[in-house]
Amino acid sequence: MTGPLNGIRVFDMTRILAGPSCTQMLGDLGADVIKIERPGTGDDTRRFAPPFLRDGDGNDTGESAYFSCANRNKRSMTLDVNHPTGQQLARRMIAKCDVFADNFKTGGLAKYGLDYDGLKDDNPALIYCSITGFGQTGPYAKRPGYDVLIQGMSGFMSTTGNPDGEPQKAGIPISDLIAGMYAGVAINAALRHREVTGEGQFIDIGMLDTSAAILSIMGANFLATNEVPKRLGNAHPNIVPYQSFPTADGDIILAVGNDGQFVRFCEFAECMELAEDDRFSTNGARVRNRAELIPILRDIVSQKPSKHWLDGLQARNVSCGPINNLDQVFDDPQVKAREIKLHMDHPATGTEGLDMVASPMRLSATPPSYRHPPPLLGQHTDDILRELLDASDGDISTWRAEGVI
Repeated sequence: MTGPLNGIRVFDMTRILAGPSCTQMLGDLGADVIKIERPGTGDDTRRFAPPFLRDGDGNDTGESAYFSCANRNKRSMTLDVNHPTGQQLARRMIAKCDVFADNFKTGGLAKYGLDYDGLKDDNPALIYCSITGFGQTGPYAKRPGYDVLIQGMSGFMSTTGNPDGEPQKAGIPISDLIAGMYAGVAINAALRHREVTGEGQFIDIGMLDTSAAILSIMGANFLATNEVPKRLGNAHPNIVPYQSFPTADGDIILAVGNDGQFVRFCEFAECMELAEDDRFSTNGARVRNRAELIPILRDIVSQKPSKHWLDGLQARNVSCGPINNLDQVFDDPQVKAREIKLHMDHPATGTEGLDMVASPMRLSATPPSYRHPPPLLGQHTDDILRELLDASDGDISTWRAEGVI
């Protein structure tokens, strides 16, 4: 047993990040993910570099770090679906798969006969997941979608950044990643439905939809009041204090989640007059009087070094923490204990191997498994053709000579 999706085969025609992050999750959970790539070029992210992976001598391997972040536990097959033979091979393989995933523009695969309507009769149990910028319907359906574009259009950027600054995108491609996560959840739900009914189905994931869905409290606050939320920098719209503060030698996060924590903070900071002040004694009062309170707290916190606050407040069960850079993250004892850094062998790096961010999913009976490092372009083409289509050496040679694979 290699995971809860052991025995599930995924025909993966996704590229860039939203789709590959979804199918990597499926692969981590045991699915056999067949990544279809263009002959000669492959997934665009193979060229999103530098940085590249490095070998044991510190030399660039030509394999991009970007590609490695979302393509482990996959087998790479090159296939030209522009070629009629490539389309025939694709249809024959998809008929033996459980899941088809793509992130082509809406309608982009219909001309190849690889849309859901073109495939479902051959495989009625097929789960077909399409990830696009704007979904299959609506006036924007045929537009291409990119992460930063969706962050802007979804309202996400309007809530991010300093109050007197410009809107900011997230430092990570959050719209791509959240679309991939919703797609992964939807595919697993569809697999369960198929288990019960035998029926496959079409899944329509739009990045604008999923990014709007994670507006969460900001969306709820707007819908409750019809007031457009203002940017608050690192602050919280409904909890105060809940943000970063400068110390004498750095910055920390103070996340006072309730009135009891605020009292304990004030006791440690020797400013009990704030806890007893009607303007600040309850969270609701602190939210209303944020402009008066925060400058006072900033002045108090800035008087002592970070260690003073972190050690003292954590001992009093007041939520706080450092603002780590990435070398500090992967050196953190909690991160180490949870084994968030994963090391795998890789054919391009030799003895150096490859460090990756592991799956965060913890399942007691069927945990994620790590069977394949991010593949070289076309690394598994011949094996997959023999396995799924019983192809001969002669067939493979002919298809390769014709540029099909």
